[in-house]
Amino acid sequence: MPSSISGKVAVVTGASRGIGKGIARALGEQGAIVYVTGRTTGSGDRTVDTTARMVSEAGGEGRAIRCDHGDDAAIGALFARVGEEAGRIDYLINNVYKIPDPPAWGGGFWDHPLQIWDDQVGIGLRAHYVASWHAAQLLFKGGPGAAIVNVSSPGGQKYHFSCSYGTGKAGLDRLTADMAVELEPKGVAAVALYPGSVSTEFIEDVAAQRGMDLSDSQTPLFVGRSVCALLTSDDLMSRTGTIQWVEDLGEEFDLLDEHGKRPPGYAERPSP
Repeated sequence: MPSSISGKVAVVTGASRGIGKGIARALGEQGAIVYVTGRTTGSGDRTVDTTARMVSEAGGEGRAIRCDHGDDAAIGALFARVGEEAGRIDYLINNVYKIPDPPAWGGGFWDHPLQIWDDQVGIGLRAHYVASWHAAQLLFKGGPGAAIVNVSSPGGQKYHFSCSYGTGKAGLDRLTADMAVELEPKGVAAVALYPGSVSTEFIEDVAAQRGMDLSDSQTPLFVGRSVCALLTSDDLMSRTGTIQWVEDLGEEFDLLDEHGKRPPGYAERPSP
């Protein structure tokens, strides 16, 4: 029996690698048409072209679009193209994020260049608002179950990495809750997603340098499968405006990663 996601139109921002790539692949497993965005193109293993190919190989239809999400005009052009080609959006996955270079781990905010605010709050929060603004009219044309999923973090509730990181994630949680209020009359859900520790390419690179054990980490594809389960849940609209933890979705929907495992829960889960 075809999945209820089969033939749906999804846009996954920041999908050349990491969580975005995993979500795009999972949507492909379910037969979706998936637009994947990012700045890196070509045949390498961390490009939007490669992710689009993997979506198609998984059973969906991957479409790569180069987009710098720090550029409002580029975001507008992205959604104009999706509108011309697909005529609607069923799912917008706001995932794009810019890791500061060097990463802002430790120290005080006074130790970090001011640019990390624009990296983490500009790309990790403002760009989601801009994308949602452009996508809204296309989401209203989507079928039942249309939704925005904002990829957030437990850093929205408890200190992680830096104060600019936490501010961006807390803001994204608030943005999701308030978007949900305004979108509900249109029948569109808005949900914030909390992954746990995820073995993205960036984290794998760090782990290789530091000898870290990632065996209990969630994989990007596991995160993606949790998103698909969420989007097809019978009670999606009752979840609008809420934070959904990947580990809870894994338990609820009996999900496994590509290794046949369900990673353990987040070790330092903050209280609600």
